[in-house]
Amino acid sequence: MPALLAELIDALDTGRLRIVDLTQPLGPDTPVIGLPPQFASSPGMSIEVISRYDQNGPAWYWNTIRLGEHTGTHFDAPVHWITGKDLPDNACDTIPPRRFVGPACVIDVSAEVAKKPDFLLMPEHVAAWEGQHGRIPRGAWVLLRTGWSKRTSAREFLNVQGDGPHSPGFHKSTSELLARERDVTGVGVETVGTDAGQAGRFDPPFPNHATMHGAGKFGLASLRNLDQLPATGAVVIAAPLKIVNGSGSPLRVLAIVPARRPGSATRGVESLPLFTSLSPSRCYRLPRSSRCRWHRSSPWAPSGW
Repeated sequence: MPALLAELIDALDTGRLRIVDLTQPLGPDTPVIGLPPQFASSPGMSIEVISRYDQNGPAWYWNTIRLGEHTGTHFDAPVHWITGKDLPDNACDTIPPRRFVGPACVIDVSAEVAKKPDFLLMPEHVAAWEGQHGRIPRGAWVLLRTGWSKRTSAREFLNVQGDGPHSPGFHKSTSELLARERDVTGVGVETVGTDAGQAGRFDPPFPNHATMHGAGKFGLASLRNLDQLPATGAVVIAAPLKIVNGSGSPLRVLAIVPARRPGSATRGVESLPLFTSLSPSRCYRLPRSSRCRWHRSSPWAPSGW
């Protein structure tokens, strides 16, 4: 085994690196987005037993599952949106696998969202984050930590009110900044979709989907455990199923995270380098400091992506 890969395995075995699962459990109770009746909606997940050590299969257990591509913790490919439909390599089976792996930049706005569920991340929030942690690198996964995954009931999670769903997301200008100026791999959120709950009423509607996928970028939705990641220093692996012409896929999202130093906290923590043998320009690590109802006239009335 090459030394670099051997060091990776050793770091995982010895606890210098750890794996954080950013994936929600997936089952019949997993919340899904509902659409107005004039549009086709995605079904919730259903599971039917084929056999379970019985007359249909005495020594094995397996199931038939049915669900939409964008159910639970899932991946949005560029072809998911009309703005990305004509791009090359835009579906789950054609995206180069190297693009599924990248450094994580975690922007913590959980305090703001606790006060305002409709919070939108603005460019000035990104600028403030970069002032503390450095410029978001090309190819990064930008993860919006909102605390939304702590909402354990479907009612709280979808948060549909009289004027539609309410949940945080990105302002259009922020999506443009991240997609075009920072050239990120994609964005990830704890909510049911990568746009804010009220985004169907924005101009244009659903600007994060339109911007990101139009630029060939990806989305990750329904993440959890973002509070276990440092602001920088983790690597995210988010590989969808290789569905032919797939617009998206449920997936297991994993983060490789440096061990915390004793007594440190997640925010602003100084961490051990991921691989001591890598040059600083290739080593993603933390700096060695504490810084280093919708209107009835709307076609999207009950909900949004």
